[in-house]
Amino acid sequence: MDSHASEASNRAADEEAVVRRVERLSLHVNPPPAFWSGLEMAACAGRARIEVDREKLSEYIRGKYTDVQLKVYEYFNSRPELQTPLEISKDEHRELCMRQMMGIVREAGIRPFRYVVEEPAKYFAIIEAVGSIDMSLGIKMGVQYSLWGGSVLNLGTKKHRDKYFERIDNLEYPGCFAMTELHHGSNVQGIQTVAKFDPITDEFIIDTPNDGAIKWWIGNAAVHGKFATVFAKLLLPTHDAKGASDMGVHAFIVPIRDMQTHEPLPGVEIHDCGHKIGLNGVDNGALRFQSVRIPRDNLLNRFGDVARDGKYTSSLPTINKRFAATLGELVGGRVGLAYSSVGVLKISVIIAVRYSLLRQQFGPPKQPEISILDYQSQQHKLMPMLASTYAFHFASSYLVDKYSETKKSKDEQLIGDVHALSSGLKAYITSYTAKSLSICREACGGHGYAAVNRFGSLRNDHDIFQTFEGDNTVLLQQVAGYLLKQYQEKFKGGTLSVTWNYLRQSMNTYLSQPNPVTARWEGSDHLRDPNFQLDAFRYRTSRLLQSAAVRLQKHSKTLGGFGAWNRCLNHILTLAESHIESVILAKFIDAVKNCPDENSRSALKLVCDLYALDRIWNDIGTYRNVDYIAPNKAKAIHKLTEYLSFQVKNIAKELVDAFELPDYVTRAPIGTQAPEEAYTLYTQYAGF
Repeated sequence: MDSHASEASNRAADEEAVVRRVERLSLHVNPPPAFWSGLEMAACAGRARIEVDREKLSEYIRGKYTDVQLKVYEYFNSRPELQTPLEISKDEHRELCMRQMMGIVREAGIRPFRYVVEEPAKYFAIIEAVGSIDMSLGIKMGVQYSLWGGSVLNLGTKKHRDKYFERIDNLEYPGCFAMTELHHGSNVQGIQTVAKFDPITDEFIIDTPNDGAIKWWIGNAAVHGKFATVFAKLLLPTHDAKGASDMGVHAFIVPIRDMQTHEPLPGVEIHDCGHKIGLNGVDNGALRFQSVRIPRDNLLNRFGDVARDGKYTSSLPTINKRFAATLGELVGGRVGLAYSSVGVLKISVIIAVRYSLLRQQFGPPKQPEISILDYQSQQHKLMPMLASTYAFHFASSYLVDKYSETKKSKDEQLIGDVHALSSGLKAYITSYTAKSLSICREACGGHGYAAVNRFGSLRNDHDIFQTFEGDNTVLLQQVAGYLLKQYQEKFKGGTLSVTWNYLRQSMNTYLSQPNPVTARWEGSDHLRDPNFQLDAFRYRTSRLLQSAAVRLQKHSKTLGGFGAWNRCLNHILTLAESHIESVILAKFIDAVKNCPDENSRSALKLVCDLYALDRIWNDIGTYRNVDYIAPNKAKAIHKLTEYLSFQVKNIAKELVDAFELPDYVTRAPIGTQAPEEAYTLYTQYAGF
């Protein structure tokens, strides 16, 4: 190439760079017009903004169970003696929690147990509402109805329902769920408690063979429980040298306290697990069994039964299938945790956003101070979090709907889909909420550290959500395992359920060579196109899935299956999180499209775009490494994300108000709906 040609080429490159800079500058000065479904971008400062009708937005997002939640809120507002004080001892908190539950059921007439199977969405709405009052109450009620009661309904048969339903429902039979052991939590198949059948007396004998098998962290056990659903290995006597045949893990109803004296029954040893980081209104205890005899009918026998002569029968042929069916019926607890975690995030975001709008600090010389939410750094902390809260709301509502379908259809593919989806959403949402609680506390400065403003108790109470009902790291592996199974099915021509059907395209559309032209598109209409956003999420997941499959196959030749999995574990966890983010975005996009009110739809579109582009920017290195997004496009995504955060800030008050949580539920002076009262309420706690 001669010097003239080289100079011309350099000039063309310089001109292209100048054009790009001008385009990016014009994005800030002149927001582009409508581009998708007639929606308009919110304007910058000094221009008209989206007008949000809070009532219409709230009506759309709140659903049909607002009335029962309001009934819970109003009951506690009318009973100040049942509201949890800031400072309370462990023992007092436990007794208060029991009185709160009694009040809800016996005074307010709200019976959650009736909805556990028949109308799960209503049950979860009630649990979210009571958890907003006191998270300990939400968990204690979940133990009573979802775990103890749910195990009787889902793992038992008609005889168990007839005998126990009414008394569990009215709290005459408070109970617990004894699965976790001192040495075994996530690995339920490894539990060591045994239930040996005695054909002479027609009884099962429950034994704790060693200290590692002590049932640990059992909610309701330390103080209030009278019954326990005990998970144990079912041993049947044989005439060979082994002496017993292990039929795998089964569930048994075991009375643990006398109905009149409330003393532990013979052979049942009960201890208190003591003071915890949070949730001290829940009486977690430890149980040891020494030759405790229970009737044969106390076996919850839906998936396996023992006859009078000791013969075992089951519709499922193997221990693994019976175990999978048993745990599959307990997925409701996981669904409830994901749903409730979103409720905790809502409270936290409401408080942080309202305070950030209220608190003024610094500003231009000789001018009034500005609110701290006007600072870009505060917007960066809180606006993607607010967007995520909306995203999680729609995703968890979708999960509840799919779970409700499983209770009616019993479709095996749907059950498997919901099992994996509940695992992933529970893990992803609870981890995000846990991190967000700390960010919200920091965003509110010193006043966020005051106990009365709730971040400390919310953070401590919620922290365990990441562990119980399945450790998050373990649950994400279940999601990845299901993804890999679906990936294999694709090559066999099998059908894929709706949540996973984009994997059909994973070897063509989503794994094709990135288009060098679209990789450079940086216009806001393209970046805010839901098709681009969803394709980007799914492209990442598909690449991770394909590379994980290749790596596992490679390492299994030398390390075996378990070794290969462990070698690729970080990759596997990233794959699971990527897939769950794709599902969340897809459900958010659907929610935007289905919103009937135009202004609410505009606001939700804005929030959805922020959620999507913030996630893409957070993992921009992955997209850059494979040239899916060119450098100029990456910069445009970053700038647009900051711009969208600013736009969402302009309607942040309406967005948090739409959650419709009364001040007497959020209970944080700095987060009150009436900003002029915030400091007055706050100082009153100090005695002014």
